[in-house]
Amino acid sequence: MADSFITENTVLSPAINAWEMFLYDQGRSVNTVKAFLSDLRLFASFMGPDKTLGSVTTSDINNYLHWLEHDRGVSCSPKSLSRRATSVKSFFRWLVKKAVIRTDPGEKVLQRSVFSPLPEVLTDTEIEAVLLAADRSRRGPKPDARPYTLLSFLLATAVKKSECLSVHLNHIDLDSSEAPLVFIRYASPANRYKERKLSLPEDWIPAYEEYTRQYNPSDRLFPWSPRRLEYLLEDIGRQAGLSKHLSFDMCRWTGALTDYKSGMEIDRIRQKLGISKIQWREIRLKLRQLNEEGV
Repeated sequence: MADSFITENTVLSPAINAWEMFLYDQGRSVNTVKAFLSDLRLFASFMGPDKTLGSVTTSDINNYLHWLEHDRGVSCSPKSLSRRATSVKSFFRWLVKKAVIRTDPGEKVLQRSVFSPLPEVLTDTEIEAVLLAADRSRRGPKPDARPYTLLSFLLATAVKKSECLSVHLNHIDLDSSEAPLVFIRYASPANRYKERKLSLPEDWIPAYEEYTRQYNPSDRLFPWSPRRLEYLLEDIGRQAGLSKHLSFDMCRWTGALTDYKSGMEIDRIRQKLGISKIQWREIRLKLRQLNEEGV
């Protein structure tokens, strides 16, 4: 293993290369690894070529973050600053875990939370309108159950776009004694904690059966490109007379808010969304704000 040759006297660059190998071994996506490495290489450039792992202090990291925010001469948004702080802290946590260094210089670095704006969601009236618009496609001269099957699935499960696109027919269990179920699976071991089974509404089954007869999918539940399915949602929104842009993200947040308003147990909502307790802090706050605003 490359990290076995790293000591507290190693300079930053080879340690960052070893961390890259570790991240890929953990199943992190290419884009995630690229972002981490870009952040760490910028940090290494600020520290200088001779800076060793064991000599980095909390003050060094705070000075780096101050430089990013005020002195670099390149705009750095609060969100980018937070991400870069996270990258550096994650790197040094890994070094401590590997016993390369004894104390973590990133542990006491203050990191300001960055909250994005409240998401746009559907009101109860708009939910009814989009479902009716999608259902009309099933009843027209050329019956098409795909819009309703997709929309109802998204609102009921609150899954992400990538999760929806990864659902295979054998992930659906219509004969479960509990309720119709869909299993959300991940290929990467690093994401296994996100795997879960979600209930589907009973009235989704007839639409699903119509849809499979019409389109005869053989593997994935929705075997189209992300953009094609995005267009499909946009069409439903237009047919329902929405002024909002109906999207995967809007359906996910609307589904989560519906569960929140129904009184579903808080941790059950978190588990249904497949997110960590840290991610849940911001999402729970936003759901509470949306609920208080009477959306």
